[in-house]
Amino acid sequence: MAKKIYVGNLSYSTTDDSLREAFAAAGTVESAQVITDRMSGRSKGFGFVEMSTDEEAQAAIAMWHEKELDGRNLVVNEARPMTERPPRREGGFGGGRGGFGGGNRF
Repeated sequence: MAKKIYVGNLSYSTTDDSLREAFAAAGTVESAQVITDRMSGRSKGFGFVEMSTDEEAQAAIAMWHEKELDGRNLVVNEARPMTERPPRREGGFGGGRGGFGGGNRF
């Protein structure tokens, strides 16, 4: 069964393909994804790699944890399951009246 690995402290220049290529040295990479910001499309500095077996995942962690890729020392460990989060509120900065002062001015 495939094992998912968290890869942190990625360079903003690291791509899905370069991440896949780097981790392929440890075994068969099922998928590699650099997480990007929805609005800007810029890397958030972390990603996930899925290795085909637990053994290959452990080899990849041992090979890349605190090692340099694209000028940055990586943080590599087993990915934790995503936790349930409360839904985000729409609207940004909350309610209330804006402006400076308000009221009647003469």
